[in-house]
Amino acid sequence: MSAPGRRGAWKWALSIPLAAVLLYYSLRGVEWSRIWGIIAAARWEYILAAGAIVALNFFFRSLRWRILLNAETRLSVGLVFRANMAGYLGNNFLPARAGEVIRSLIVSTHSSLSKTYVLTTALSERLMDVIALVLWSSLVLLGVHPKPEWMDRLSRSMAVVAAVGALTVAILPHTGDLVRNLLHRIPLPAVLRARLLPLAEQVLLGLRAFHHWGRFGGFALFTVAIWTLDASSAMIASRAFGMSFSFPVAMLLIAALGLGSALPSTPGYLGIYQFVAVTVLTPFGYTRDAALAYIMVVQAVGYAVTLLVGLPCLPLLRKARRNVQP
Repeated sequence: MSAPGRRGAWKWALSIPLAAVLLYYSLRGVEWSRIWGIIAAARWEYILAAGAIVALNFFFRSLRWRILLNAETRLSVGLVFRANMAGYLGNNFLPARAGEVIRSLIVSTHSSLSKTYVLTTALSERLMDVIALVLWSSLVLLGVHPKPEWMDRLSRSMAVVAAVGALTVAILPHTGDLVRNLLHRIPLPAVLRARLLPLAEQVLLGLRAFHHWGRFGGFALFTVAIWTLDASSAMIASRAFGMSFSFPVAMLLIAALGLGSALPSTPGYLGIYQFVAVTVLTPFGYTRDAALAYIMVVQAVGYAVTLLVGLPCLPLLRKARRNVQP
């Protein structure tokens, strides 16, 4: 088995048992007739409004990523949006967050940017989301009672990861000479060294996209807007089920879903989303049935919006794949 094949096998070996355990915990003792009754009685005008906000947020995420990509070139909004949507489609239906590779492949084959540079910006964008979610959740958890114990513990652990990530983005781009010297000093085959040197340069260049106050400020503003819209969408969707989340509860749920998605998972985060919804919402007085009905519909709406907007973008991926074939 090839190295990518082994990584994929390990991914499935971890994600399937985890999804099964989380689903068992989330679904045990539920009355499905009550869940279907809650869904049937939902007010769909609120759900449609929440779906429209989700679609708008996809556009905002594309504009945010474009800020990093445009540090080295000038890309159209349409190209970045279609590549981003193809990536989200891949993340929802393929394992191992394959969408990050998909969107990077599309952009790199339709521009002068290298695949390494584009993928670095895509992954660093995700890292910045983790940092933002840790900050949001930490602030919300200070004023929320009762708070989910697992999230309190995870938030502390993720704070360490976020701090390391922030330091990496801040410091690593300034170590170009050190990295080059290390690669020259380490005993490596000449062919491998010749490949690693430009690869390292592109990684550092991708991280350096944040080292401009204008770009960083624009990226930060879009990040605040994106997660605020996500919380607003959750609040609107909750009204469809008569739950009426407050902003802190909605933000806590969104942060928990975001942090939970960092765990090994099946496509679409099956099991993780159900576990998060039940453990975050029930301490605030919402029933397990209502929490499950809510998250099932929200996941379905997310899939529908991603399919509706993402499927027309797939021809761009097919063209990109043809361009990289020998």
